[in-house]
Amino acid sequence: MLTMFARSSCPITNALDIFGDKWTLLVIRDLVLGKKRYLEFTSSPEKIASNILADRLERLQASDIVTRHAYQHNPVRYEYVLTNKGESLRPILKTIASWGLEHFPGTMVFAQSGNTKHRQNYDDSKNWF
Repeated sequence: MLTMFARSSCPITNALDIFGDKWTLLVIRDLVLGKKRYLEFTSSPEKIASNILADRLERLQASDIVTRHAYQHNPVRYEYVLTNKGESLRPILKTIASWGLEHFPGTMVFAQSGNTKHRQNYDDSKNWF
């Protein structure tokens, strides 16, 4: 079977075509940390704009990284969850976070509860990602 690629057959190029902007990995991070609803995403400290969030969630759905399910029908509201393909990004996020902690002193990793984990707690991977 012949596969058509947008720019090239390089796997890095194709991955970056999905999540290479400054917002998409943050949306995936929030999904990994348990956020599911639109307002939960907009409450993240990076303050993603609503139109950008809608676009990124739509792109992630089109790439089979995220799926959505209606949790309310009038008006229709959705919850977003990672697919298996999306879940496979978890170790990549953990590696990026590790690199960031090493090279940007004072940074913290967000925990599922919305709290942060300082570098000294980083190795306790059960508390994040």
